[in-house]
Amino acid sequence: MWCRKNSSFDDGGSVPVYLNVYDLTPFNGYAYWLGLGVYHSGVQVHGVEYAFGAHEYPTTGIFESEPKQCDGFTFRKTILIGKTDMVPSEVRAVMEDLSDNYKGNAYNLITKNCNHFCNDACIRLAGNPIPSWVNRLARIGFFCNCVLPATLNSTKIRHHRIEDKAYEGEKKKLTSESNRFTSSNSSSSSPSGTQVRGRSRTRRALHVH
Repeated sequence: MWCRKNSSFDDGGSVPVYLNVYDLTPFNGYAYWLGLGVYHSGVQVHGVEYAFGAHEYPTTGIFESEPKQCDGFTFRKTILIGKTDMVPSEVRAVMEDLSDNYKGNAYNLITKNCNHFCNDACIRLAGNPIPSWVNRLARIGFFCNCVLPATLNSTKIRHHRIEDKAYEGEKKKLTSESNRFTSSNSSSSSPSGTQVRGRSRTRRALHVH
């Protein structure tokens, strides 16, 4: 179900900009009707969903995923924020620009979370902010931190560090070379028992040029 934010935004653009909202906790089933809740959100435009998550590195925390399919969260609803005339390359330029301010290690549930990112992105793309209820608990928590359990601020979104690609390749190469010396007799007669975990098919790190 698509929910239109309001009827006041400018329809001059041609490409819709959606906010996809996900439940971060089962508590939302009750809190939603009170105008509260803890939510993850992503901005959908041109068939790609952009969101922001935490990791321990000083690199971008912005990532791409299939719309409404963000791993680890329960999809709740889609909200039409507005429209844009930006082509895909211009949208990506906006995301790359925002990536300077949204590093993975700067993530904080109260002061810099996925909803803060989506709000900034929606203003840049469509000229409209996200609905206030999506990030209301973060604003309440800013004034009264005891409202939020301490464990919530450690919420992490599984993220593959962009710079780690080369490192991981070198690591696999060194491991392979080491294995040739330690198990050269058995490697040719039996398959390797080591499995490398694949990346999520629905989540991709944003490549910053």
